[in-house]
Amino acid sequence: MELSPSALNRLANSSLGATPAVVGIAYAAQASTGIERLAACFAVSGFAILAVRGYRLGVTCEHSRMVVRGLVRTRVIARERITEITDFPAVRWTTQAGKTQWTPITALVTSSGEMSATRLHKERAIGKLRRWARGKQ
Repeated sequence: MELSPSALNRLANSSLGATPAVVGIAYAAQASTGIERLAACFAVSGFAILAVRGYRLGVTCEHSRMVVRGLVRTRVIARERITEITDFPAVRWTTQAGKTQWTPITALVTSSGEMSATRLHKERAIGKLRRWARGKQ
């Protein structure tokens, strides 16, 4: 099961990296020294990665594990280790050593200013995620 925001929301998440990348390209084109161009290229590369990760934000639920793709990192969590899906939303789970962990699901976070259709889509996705975590796909 693949849970992700709507296409419009994914584009908005992607713009967090795409917009500064475009600005970085414009800066690199007009930079006067090689050092400035090199720095701009590194910045553009980082923003391009952020743009792709922003577009790919989401959760993949397989038979025995959950893969949470965030802006910075991807976390793989075994299904039997999940203790709760919080309202934030986040996954509470325990490690093999018994330590409690908390992994936010950035893709499904709602805000008061978003459209009701977007909020409803995310709330339904969280419901599906909770059913999957309990073993009731």
